[in-house]
Amino acid sequence: MNRRPNFLIFMTDDQGYGDLSCMGNTDFVTPHIDALANGGARFTNWYSNSPVCSPSRASLLTGRYPANAGVRAILAGHRKATGLTPETPTIATAVRDLGYQTAMVGKWHLGLCQQSRPNQNGFDYFYGFMAGCIDYYSHIFYWSMADGSTNPTHDLWENDHEFYENGQYFTEMVSDKAVEKIRELNASDAPFMMYVAYNAPHYPMHAPRKYLDRFPHLPPDRRIMAAMLSAVDDGVGQITDELERLGILEDTVIFFQSDNGPSRESRNWLDGRCDPYYGGLPGSLKGHKFSLFEGGIRVPGIFFWPGHIPAGQVIDEPCAAMDVFPTLLTLAGGNPDDYTLDGRDISGVFMHGEKTPHQELYWEMEQQTAIRCGKYKLVLDGQLVEGEPPQDPVFLSDLSIDPGETVNLAQQMPELAKTLQERALSWRSGIEKNWNKKFAQAHRQTT
Repeated sequence: MNRRPNFLIFMTDDQGYGDLSCMGNTDFVTPHIDALANGGARFTNWYSNSPVCSPSRASLLTGRYPANAGVRAILAGHRKATGLTPETPTIATAVRDLGYQTAMVGKWHLGLCQQSRPNQNGFDYFYGFMAGCIDYYSHIFYWSMADGSTNPTHDLWENDHEFYENGQYFTEMVSDKAVEKIRELNASDAPFMMYVAYNAPHYPMHAPRKYLDRFPHLPPDRRIMAAMLSAVDDGVGQITDELERLGILEDTVIFFQSDNGPSRESRNWLDGRCDPYYGGLPGSLKGHKFSLFEGGIRVPGIFFWPGHIPAGQVIDEPCAAMDVFPTLLTLAGGNPDDYTLDGRDISGVFMHGEKTPHQELYWEMEQQTAIRCGKYKLVLDGQLVEGEPPQDPVFLSDLSIDPGETVNLAQQMPELAKTLQERALSWRSGIEKNWNKKFAQAHRQTT
């Protein structure tokens, strides 16, 4: 390799483990994302570090568990909302210090106050929105207006300049802008890192007729999901085709994941229905967005780098979004030891067949806490549905034979359950202590 690689990070929003054809979906196909999986490494035990979006994104960008990054809940969408700050470096900051150009296109959702915006957190260029969701055509953040006191807010930006493109479908805007920006970045001799964060298939469930018409055989809830993901898949193909046209596909490391499991929130329906939404699929996993059971946190994870990452790999080693920072930094020629990180460099896993560097992985979400140690996973006060009582105070499963967490082994294996519970609670205690010391005072307004 004559030059350091470019980096392209794709993230989707509320997309389930089972919503891609390369992950086993059978009612529609995602050929361009599948091509990345088939041409590189597809992780079957890849994890988000949170079952909701803001903490998940914070971990991806900072290489830390959410609370250690200063973001452990869904952040507010008003223009004074706090979130990520430069005190916690991002992968964009780290590679920019190594001479990389950095750009982001899409959904931020890590704060709107000045110090929490993308341009203040490592990105030379930003195009997109900063709240948690927008109408795909008007680009207005409506979510909080139901309280009767919060006004809807327009939320579309290029760097710190607000602009208006009413009527343009945002998924296509993301893809078009990413292509345009890649051409510009490629004109420089310096390598680049681009973060492309699609907001699909997060509600509101919007898609142009041309995508809906591809799936006349599907029921309405699944049809709109397929249409929204098809638009994303087309965008992934459009962007990777541009890399190939420019002759830099083999010089670019591409990573893809979803931020968390599928949403079952009733607001996904657009007809006033109040029953849970079931358009997104967690595959055979249990749980959805908000839950620390597998369906809420296990997501597609794909690495692609032609000529460097062996094609056709299906990797079962447990790894997580927080590993992306140290992995890309290492490939850029940097040293992860220069940063305070919870993630680990996993380049050896997908390039040389090594085992995961993690002995344990942890999660926390409100009252829920979870630990994965080898093939075993323990969930404390795990919720299947947000707002409902925990399924069990202690739930132990063997994921190697029961990835759907259908059988609770806590009573059959009490010593293991006790050991893992002690480890999980000890980790959670450290998380709470660090949060209260460094971040709690600054984060009082979340949604």
